[in-house]
Parts: sequence; C-alpha cells; structure tokens
Amino acid sequence: MLCQRLTLAGLLLLKSGEKMFQHKQVQELAELKAITTEVGRVYKTPDGAFPSITTILGRLSRDDINKWRKRVGEETADKISRTSSSRGTRIHKMCEDYINNKKPEIRSPLDKQMFMSMQEILDDFVGEVYGQELPLYSKHLGIAGRVDLICEWNGKLAIVDYKTSAKIKKREWVNSYFMQATAYCIMYEEMTGIPVDRFVILIGVDQEPPQTFYGKRDDNIAGLIDAIKGYYDENDLIHINPALYSGVNP
Repeated sequence: MLCQRLTLAGLLLLKSGEKMFQHKQVQELAELKAITTEVGRVYKTPDGAFPSITTILGRLSRDDINKWRKRVGEETADKISRTSSSRGTRIHKMCEDYINNKKPEIRSPLDKQMFMSMQEILDDFVGEVYGQELPLYSKHLGIAGRVDLICEWNGKLAIVDYKTSAKIKKREWVNSYFMQATAYCIMYEEMTGIPVDRFVILIGVDQEPPQTFYGKRDDNIAGLIDAIKGYYDENDLIHINPALYSGVNP
C-alpha cells in the first residue's frame, strides 16, 4: 500500500542503470545573499538590493490566500502551508540530486510516488544541463531569484521550474508560474548573454500523473512587468530603471 512505511533500504533511489545527465560548462554566476525584510525577500546584488520574483508575484494571490485562511481557520491553514512547503522543498531537492546524477533521498511513500512520476518526464525530455539552482538577477527589471533548472528540453534550451500540488491545476490557475519562468528567462540572458525564449512548468501532483505546462517568454513579459510595477508602487519603492515605467520592454 502507498501509505506503508518505507524500509531503510528503500530511502535511496539507485542511479545504477538510470539515465546519466550531461552537464555543460557555462559561465559561473556569483552567489547572491538573500535577506528577509519588511517588504519580503530581497537579494543583495552587485547593482543593489532587488526583491525576489516569488515575493513580487506572491502579492497577486494574496487576497485569495487570505480568503482561504479565513475559511479553513488559521491553525489549519498554517498546518497545510507547512506541509506543502516541506513537501515542495523535498521534491525540489530530489529532482536536483537526480539531475546531478546523485541518489535522491526519499522520506515517505507519497514523496516517492510524486518524484518517480516526475523522474519519468525528466528522463524523457532533459538533455544537456546548463545549471541548477542558479542565482539570477536583472538590473533592467529590478528583480532577482534562483532558477530550478536550465537545460535542453526536448532539444531546445529552456527554463524548467518545479512545482508540487495536492490536486490537478487548470491552466488559468498558473499564470504566476508563467511570469516567474519568464523572469528567469530574462535574468539568465541578461547575465550570460545566452537567450532562453521558452520554459517548462513541471508539477508533481499527489497520487496523480505530473502536469507539464509549456510557455514562451515573449507571451508573458507584459504581465510580468505589470506585476513588478505593482509591487514597487505598493511598497513605495523607487525602481532602478525608470525606462520600465515608460513601456520599454527587455
């Protein structure tokens, strides 16, 4: 049964006999220090302190989250949020280790089910790997963040962002995911000169097959810029790039 306890021997997936991923030697990016402030998570970059893209986009779902918390109660909401956050962190680490040709550590049967369903997708589509967990920022957009994976996906360079969910998501529910991945496309090109014009959102779903959403950078730039402006305006912050407010896109 799925809910049965794993034995110690079952805690590690062996890489033996599984796909070995090739990693490309690309420009090394300097680490960025992240701090938590009263306006959210901020990264210290060589060009100044820039807000995290996840902090910026978090405000878009704030009202819905507040309504949900009120409906289920603060205690229940906190418990669900902690469980979801912990699951997401573990699955991200398992995917990262797997792409690095290491043995992913599995702590529960549910984690195993979710990871192994995503593993099949990674095996089928991931080619040469350009980097994982890379610190990125954009002076033009005034944002920063850390991308899950940049690789050749089905033969074309793409941003890959991992998500986890308790249920299947509709396309209209993941607009913020598209904007987040678009931000990574822009930041990576600005820092390396390597263009990335597409992205993949890979969502592990509890006891369901994973979902894969595909998108193009240029289709989501306008929404991303609106979200950035909204964050800066709401917090009375001065943007480093006045041209962003004049309608000049990256």
